[in-house]
Amino acid sequence: MDLHLAARVALVTGGSRGIGRAAALLLAREGARVAVSYRSDVDRAAAVVAEIADAGGEAFAVPLNLADHESIRAAVASVLDRWGRLDVLVSNALDTAGLTLWPPTAFEELAASTWQPFLRANVDGPYAVAQAVVPAMRAQGFGRMVMVSGTSGLDGQPFAAALATAKAALHGLVRTLTKELGPAGILVNAVLPGTTLTEHIAAVLPADARTTRASASPIRRLLDPAEVVPAIAFLASPTNTGVTGELLRVSGGL
Repeated sequence: MDLHLAARVALVTGGSRGIGRAAALLLAREGARVAVSYRSDVDRAAAVVAEIADAGGEAFAVPLNLADHESIRAAVASVLDRWGRLDVLVSNALDTAGLTLWPPTAFEELAASTWQPFLRANVDGPYAVAQAVVPAMRAQGFGRMVMVSGTSGLDGQPFAAALATAKAALHGLVRTLTKELGPAGILVNAVLPGTTLTEHIAAVLPADARTTRASASPIRRLLDPAEVVPAIAFLASPTNTGVTGELLRVSGGL
């Protein structure tokens, strides 16, 4: 399917690794010019940019820190300065803010000093990124936003209260922006991956825990990032003309 992304401009937050990297590569293959945002690892972001360039695409790396709204505004401004438009936002970045996925943290042991920075980064950050891109999208009469959330935002996740709460907050934002921005030609959706075998999950989740999660899945395995991003690319594309306000699970059936 031709997603009609040629000459479109996409900003992928957290685009240097995992689902963000896979989304940046797929959008570029479909013809989009891609701004690959990173928080600190410029070398990883540069490697994604080089991979896109080697395949004949156009990309550049841009620093963006979810906890720093000035860096968010600067990142969006740099995209507009470079390409003059911004058609697609894939809001994928997650700031762990010192919260560890493993070992699990019981809710009653979750300190406010951990809870507050995590929610501040992962609720306030996506809010600020979305707000920063709206003026350009509104002026164009076209925009696509895809928030990368997670199934925990719908189902809850024991021992991950901060993560589930942040993701649930994104769902409220998606549903609200759908109604507010739809008349301007801006469609807003969320993709909800289940446990996906990213570099981060492979590094922090023990093998036995990964096996347990895979066994619970109807497809008996964890997803690869490449299996998640086709849904993101479609929702982010001009081919999508009527899907908005949706929370799309891409979870292997979980």
